[in-house]
Amino acid sequence: MKKIVIACSLAVAGSTVFAKLPAPAATPEAKAKAAETAARTAWSGKVEAYQLCQAQDRVAAKYRESAAAAGKQLPAGTAAPPCADPGPFAYTPPEQKPIEAAGAHSPPGNASSPPSTNQPAAVANPTPKQ
Repeated sequence: MKKIVIACSLAVAGSTVFAKLPAPAATPEAKAKAAETAARTAWSGKVEAYQLCQAQDRVAAKYRESAAAAGKQLPAGTAAPPCADPGPFAYTPPEQKPIEAAGAHSPPGNASSPPSTNQPAAVANPTPKQ
């Protein structure tokens, strides 16, 4: 009986180790790093596609060359778009305005009157309560 209780208590204690922790709050630096990583991943995908296109062109050219040397008549190939070189990696982060320049915290003009009045609520809202 003691062995079962010990085994159950160890299983319960062990399950807390595998509990999922909440994700840490994303800081602006982490967001910028993630955006740059995403851009680099997209660029590397384009580079791989470019290298694959070049390899396919080399294989097709070698096949046509060996077929011509063997005297085989090949049909005209389909026109494929040329391989697009993605160039070197260049990442420009998006322009970020400071919070003060966003204009979300206050209206643009100065206050011309106080925010409250001495007017009773019955005058401001003439509908009677039901």
